[in-house]
Amino acid sequence: MTTVSPKSTTTTTSASPAGVTGLDSAVFHFDHPHDLPHEDLVALLGGKGAGLAEMSTGLGISVPPGFTVSVPVCRAYLEHGRPAGLTETLARFVGELGERMGRNLGDPADPLLVAVRSGAPVSMPGMLDTVLNLGLNDETVEGLAAVSGSEDFAWDSYRRFVTMYAVTVMGVDGGELAAAAVQNGGGIEEHVRDLKRAVEQLAGRPVPTDPFEQLTEAVEAVFESWHSPRAETYRERENIDPALGTAVTVQAMVFGNRGERSGTGVVFTRNPSTGADELYGDYLPMAQGEDVVAGTAKTLCISKLAELHPEIYAELRETLRRLEIRFRDLCDVEFTIEEGRLWLLQTRPGKRGAAAAVRIAAGLARDPEISLTPAEIAERVPEGLRERARAEALAHVADETGMPPVVTKALGASPGRAVGRAVLTTDAAAEAEDDVILVRPETSPEDVAGMAASVGLLTTKGGLVSHAAVVARGWGIPAVVGAHDLRFDSHGLISTDGTRIRAGDLITIDGSTGCVWLGAVTPPPADVVNRAVEHDLPELLLIERLLEEHAKNGEN
Repeated sequence: MTTVSPKSTTTTTSASPAGVTGLDSAVFHFDHPHDLPHEDLVALLGGKGAGLAEMSTGLGISVPPGFTVSVPVCRAYLEHGRPAGLTETLARFVGELGERMGRNLGDPADPLLVAVRSGAPVSMPGMLDTVLNLGLNDETVEGLAAVSGSEDFAWDSYRRFVTMYAVTVMGVDGGELAAAAVQNGGGIEEHVRDLKRAVEQLAGRPVPTDPFEQLTEAVEAVFESWHSPRAETYRERENIDPALGTAVTVQAMVFGNRGERSGTGVVFTRNPSTGADELYGDYLPMAQGEDVVAGTAKTLCISKLAELHPEIYAELRETLRRLEIRFRDLCDVEFTIEEGRLWLLQTRPGKRGAAAAVRIAAGLARDPEISLTPAEIAERVPEGLRERARAEALAHVADETGMPPVVTKALGASPGRAVGRAVLTTDAAAEAEDDVILVRPETSPEDVAGMAASVGLLTTKGGLVSHAAVVARGWGIPAVVGAHDLRFDSHGLISTDGTRIRAGDLITIDGSTGCVWLGAVTPPPADVVNRAVEHDLPELLLIERLLEEHAKNGEN
């Protein structure tokens, strides 16, 4: 499969369109020239679209080409239905994308495949819909196999598409689909055919075979996901304006599941749990991005990439540094490696714990290439967040007398300590009247109501950038993930040494150390708290002194 260098477009974005009567001025290729401030670009293109635009133009970073359907189009769709001209505009832009890539949507010999993803102006990780590998059908999968030289890769991509399209666009229940299409020893081709039959049985119609019909339905499904129950719950928790809407990005696929020199990952430019100046994230060879964030696969630490592909890791480090300097903040970046070539798929401000926010602000203020101003620091670490940082700083401090037994030690994914009754379902968490800790194999966006009602999260699967970890950090909820030595049975959870955690048991989790105790850990005395803050978070004291001086002097 050949890659064609994308050509530039000439449209300049200078203002947000007031409406969408002229859709050509409301849809933009990633590399369109623009002179909008970043904040206005985010309001127009959403966070993902704005990041892709800036990486493609001002920074010259390798980004798979694509286009963004802007936020005003979504608002018009939600208020009045499909805007006039949307179908024609999508056809024109995907045709231009095909010209750039040297392949066309629906071409049975060498098909263009795309990812259709949401991108709201305010980050809502995992709450809105995504469809990958769009453009596959029984004919184009053969073309993909021929040009890639791999039947397994092509049919694995088709399997992923059918599953994601059925659940996301057609509303099929993922559990019911998995149960109806259990693989019975046949090959991947037979499994895909079983999946398609199961989808038609469950949805009452087949997955569309026309790639452009797939595209149109997927774009509209992303728009409609703005009003999904999980998105509404998240917006209520985060106090996000329900009238905002989301943009949609349509991006040429690059494949992390295309051989041994391919993979995918999510990486933060600094540690969002501790604030340390170190890369933090997960990498998964021979996989696609949803495998990492879903928390269903056992991922590798991002540092492992340095051992597997040192040149790619060095390129990634250099690219991440450029992003952090450009955006003057912690960046959360999704990347894919396709046959040894690095591609960036998105960048956005990283969700972080409170203590980490303090350390990151202090570090960026000291960084000579960034030098955050006191006004920027005050905005990043307001008083309420500083109080949360104090609590996180003492999370690992406890009265060592009478400590309950440690059940397991896993990955501390969101700092802080939580004590509560274990609940094993999202519904039980949402209905609980006292403090509870939601315990799941992994979390998905469908669990958001239970997560919002919990004081802590514990998962037996997943990594540091899984859905549970990212949402928990953003909400300041302690989380421990990847507790692989715990397994679910008919009575709850059981550890490798036979210790049980049943629904209703009082447990304590530490999202800094990854420890899980059966019982309540006693909080430390006040003098211990003060010493812990001074010892473990000196940056907080430095920032508070700086902000006091800033307030007195009225400096910027």
